[in-house]
Amino acid sequence: MSIIVKESFGAASEPASAALTRKVRALTPSLTRSMQRVAEAIAGDPAGCAALTVAGLAGLTGTSKATVVRTARLLGYAGYRDLRLALVALTAHPPAITADIVVNDPIGDVVAKLARDEQQALASTAADLDTAELGAASAAVSAARRIDVYGVGASSLVGQDLAQKLLRIGLTAHAHTDPHLAVTSAVQLRSGDVAIAITHSGTTRDVIEPFRVAFDRGATTIAITGRQISPVLQYADHFLTTAPTRESNLRPAAMSSRTSQLLVVDCLFVSVAQHTYEVAGPALSASYEALAPRRHIPRPH
Repeated sequence: MSIIVKESFGAASEPASAALTRKVRALTPSLTRSMQRVAEAIAGDPAGCAALTVAGLAGLTGTSKATVVRTARLLGYAGYRDLRLALVALTAHPPAITADIVVNDPIGDVVAKLARDEQQALASTAADLDTAELGAASAAVSAARRIDVYGVGASSLVGQDLAQKLLRIGLTAHAHTDPHLAVTSAVQLRSGDVAIAITHSGTTRDVIEPFRVAFDRGATTIAITGRQISPVLQYADHFLTTAPTRESNLRPAAMSSRTSQLLVVDCLFVSVAQHTYEVAGPALSASYEALAPRRHIPRPH
């Protein structure tokens, strides 16, 4: 009785599909012409063959079911069923974490792919940013009596970053993350005030609602969004777009979305600081001076 040892298609360092092709080529000289056709079909389209029955593969290659079974045995399998299961495993795609990253990616590849994604998002945002809109938005913020910033989730972090920056150069700015308080604050706005909505999708209801109220009250409204056509823009006097980024169920607020938003926020802030430099400079110095004692650990006596 012969014992058939089932072999893997290749070492860990070699792609399984390449190992299968190599094995078929090595065995080809010892195969009959009909068996060669079966082996070449398997190596050429493992996914397609995995979907075929033994009769289907025999029909595809113009051979017999017996020939298909003998070929499977010569490839190291007890029969066609075992070979077919191996082909299914060979062609199965690993679960995706994002559009580019799968669960078995080496950590070095993950870092490289994420870094590339960030770089592309920043470059795209900078290239597409409307500088005329940016100038108009920064002029409105510079002259505002009061500035409301609305954002939820990851966008709320960007909103808080902007509000803190504006506070440090002497402007009255508040970032609202609670949707009820955001609407309550928006009701108090009027002409000469500014409301800023930050929403990557442009469809976030808890951001759009206070933004709409601010618009109705006569405040100048500025939207920062990743969609050039979205509900938030119907209430925007000015809008600044970020790069459209690929998010996933695991990363619904992908870092590249926030990075793009932070770039736009930085551009807006620096432009405002330029407009208000005579006030912003002393205010910034005063905030640094006031916080200086908190940056140093007292020496023990």
